[in-house]
Amino acid sequence: MEKGYIHIYTGDGKGKTTAAFGVALRTALLGKNVFIGQFIKGMKYTETKISEYLPQIEIVQLGETCFIEKTPKEEDVDRAVQGLKLMREKLISGQYALVIFDEISIALYYKLFSEADLIAVLNEKPYETEVILTGRYCSEDLIDLADLVTEMKEIKHYYHQGVLSRAGIDC
Repeated sequence: MEKGYIHIYTGDGKGKTTAAFGVALRTALLGKNVFIGQFIKGMKYTETKISEYLPQIEIVQLGETCFIEKTPKEEDVDRAVQGLKLMREKLISGQYALVIFDEISIALYYKLFSEADLIAVLNEKPYETEVILTGRYCSEDLIDLADLVTEMKEIKHYYHQGVLSRAGIDC
């Protein structure tokens, strides 16, 4: 049985979710199942259509709306707490070769649940299951727990020139 590792994709640069989806694609193309839980996100992005093309990938949005730069509402906290419970169920089920906690660091940053609760879930990870955590503001404790950590650093982004997210490229 091959060991599964914990990856973290963090930092202020673009590409954290994209990198995780790249691994999901590779895993699915091997015929293995993937579960992606998207914390914070509730709007339908292009990426949410992936299951229509690759049924090995199951994706669930665990956010109500995008509240970034606003104060989370009680519903946001409730959705995140329920989302973490769902992620635990999927992780320990043994059905998935890869489980992605998308934007989990943002959920922690906004204190939607405790880091201790997340670490408890990660400590239940089956030996062979690969896990990816994404999002800005990843803590040192999570970095210490992980086996692979990549920091995306923004050097330049067209967003600062007023170009908003473009379907198929950014969302």
